[in-house]
Amino acid sequence: MAHSRIRVGRLFLYVLAVFLVVALVWPFFWAVSSSLKDVDEITLRPPRWLPAVPQWSNYVEIWRQVPLGRFVLNSLTVTVIAMTGQVLSCTAVAYGFARFRFPGRDLLFGLALATLLLPREVTIIPQYLMYRQVGWLDTFLPLTVPFWFAAGGGAFTIFLMRQFFLTIPYEYDEAAQIDGASSWWIFWRVVLPLAKPALATALIFAFLAHWNDFWGPLIFLNNTNNFTLPLGLRWFQTAPADLGRPRDNLLLAAATVATLPIIILYFSAQKYFVRGIVMTGIKG
Repeated sequence: MAHSRIRVGRLFLYVLAVFLVVALVWPFFWAVSSSLKDVDEITLRPPRWLPAVPQWSNYVEIWRQVPLGRFVLNSLTVTVIAMTGQVLSCTAVAYGFARFRFPGRDLLFGLALATLLLPREVTIIPQYLMYRQVGWLDTFLPLTVPFWFAAGGGAFTIFLMRQFFLTIPYEYDEAAQIDGASSWWIFWRVVLPLAKPALATALIFAFLAHWNDFWGPLIFLNNTNNFTLPLGLRWFQTAPADLGRPRDNLLLAAATVATLPIIILYFSAQKYFVRGIVMTGIKG
């Protein structure tokens, strides 16, 4: 009887897992399938799940109608610079919270976490006025520089890295200190190599946040040549179409192109990502 209940429970979990996978993957499948259809084929009722004749030319046409290469390059530039700064600065701050004891440490850590509760809309107007005064509007500086100072939503990265650092035995630090190593040397040569899973997780989260960011570029960028990919897709959606013809298939093709780097990054770092999530506990 007990074995039968276990089998039924496992079967239920498998069915639930398959259902959730289908529910999550289906919208992406529909987007890719529709990106290969003729625009008239998308609106057929009942819907046709696969294109009758795949229109691979849609993926060529989007590069002709939109400066997609410029948008991709802008997004890569902003994402790489901001992601690198965010992970480096937040990791250094997390190392200080995890390894050093100083007055007000717990209070400062709590204040850092409290910024997660602060909506971005609350700070966007002061930021805009400040960046206008220093002449940063319509440049990539507002989208990159703050993240090199653990600002701009870095509290989650600080929390993630600190929790992982707490799982690394402090005896490693003590052994290095006996050999005359400084705190900075221990951070770079001892702690960080052991934190690769957490670093991979932080990098993936940071990449997703900056690659998909629409709000920041919308507020700070005005010139089309500076548009990032999310803002460029919105511009393409609202730009006048040739002869008034709908172009939903081209929009879906462009959205698929925008999704590919995320998929490649996730599968290339999946091992470290899963391990980082599992090993980052609540110690502290």
